[in-house]
Amino acid sequence: MAASVLVIDDDSTVRDSVVAYLDDCDYEMMSADSAQSALSVLENEYPDAVICDLKMPGMNGIELLEKLSESHPGLPVIVVSGAGVMDDVVRALRLGAADFLVKPILDLEVLVHALRKALNHQALERENRAYRDHLEATNRELKLGLDELRADQQAGRQAQLRMLPEPLTVKGVACEHRLQPSLMLSGDFLDFIEVDDDRLAFYIADVSGHGASSAFVTVLLKNLTYRLKRNFQRGSSDDVVMPEVVLSRINNELLASELDKHLTIFYGLLTLSTGELSYSVGGHFPMPVLIDSGGARFLEGRGMPVGLFKEAQYECTSMDLPDDFRLMLFSDGILEIIDEPSLNDKESKLLAMASQSEGNLDSFWSIAGVAGHEEVPDDIAVATVSRGGL
Repeated sequence: MAASVLVIDDDSTVRDSVVAYLDDCDYEMMSADSAQSALSVLENEYPDAVICDLKMPGMNGIELLEKLSESHPGLPVIVVSGAGVMDDVVRALRLGAADFLVKPILDLEVLVHALRKALNHQALERENRAYRDHLEATNRELKLGLDELRADQQAGRQAQLRMLPEPLTVKGVACEHRLQPSLMLSGDFLDFIEVDDDRLAFYIADVSGHGASSAFVTVLLKNLTYRLKRNFQRGSSDDVVMPEVVLSRINNELLASELDKHLTIFYGLLTLSTGELSYSVGGHFPMPVLIDSGGARFLEGRGMPVGLFKEAQYECTSMDLPDDFRLMLFSDGILEIIDEPSLNDKESKLLAMASQSEGNLDSFWSIAGVAGHEEVPDDIAVATVSRGGL
């Protein structure tokens, strides 16, 4: 569609020549012989551009520009002025005039060029405004979506926290934990399970990735271990008291779920009457730290991650714990906040901090400076299983 142009000039010869020339250039033309007449035209028409003489009887071009800047903001106006009124030209440009030309215009193609430039600028401004409006609308929708997601995550976080165990003390063995998630939902999980009057199972797991999908695997893990305990109490299965079998069961269920998720896990079973600890490791790192009167040391053990390989097999290791001990379990997120150059150095520092804390969870949390990290790069979970006083 051709652009429409309003020409305002009290000189009929100039006005008619400009209108005729631009009409030949396929513009839709309108004209007015005064500023007041132009305002009457603008009450019913909205041209794409205006060409206006500054010096006119009655209301001059500057006064017209002031009114147009209020009533028709963004309307491109090309002012035409004699060479001796440059102060008026400066005022016109400050009022938003798109361009100015000096009378007499000997080559009207110069006017066509100025008009095209003004119209192109107007089109660009219109596109920019539309783009800004689109961005603002998109940002509003995004904010609403993020608010909904944040609310969902908070609800999911609360549900996940309710799955975590309460501090537990059974026949002198105390269990407690702390969890610092990197996101609203954590891929780290742990639990303490009273299997029967003489056996206590516990584990710490670290699901690959973060967020909702990893948190969903922790639900699966909680459900499976609950079923294993229920089956044991019903007398239908002894799997829950065989750490290597528990890991095999988790491995099979993760593969069957096709969630494309795997985890590392340390699963232990403590016989309270004898102090025997049986455990199995599914690629978990770092290994738990045992603290007793002889000092602090990492437990031995290794194994394949859980949920990656169908043929994965897991081993069970047994050892006797002393009457007084502290066992500390960590997710690998703890290593991310230890400022040491190599993995071996990080392990050594972790062992030293565990020893310094003497297995006390609050003390370790302070020594490791976990609370000082408002945003941690990975989920951090720490659990302690202890008996007696060192």
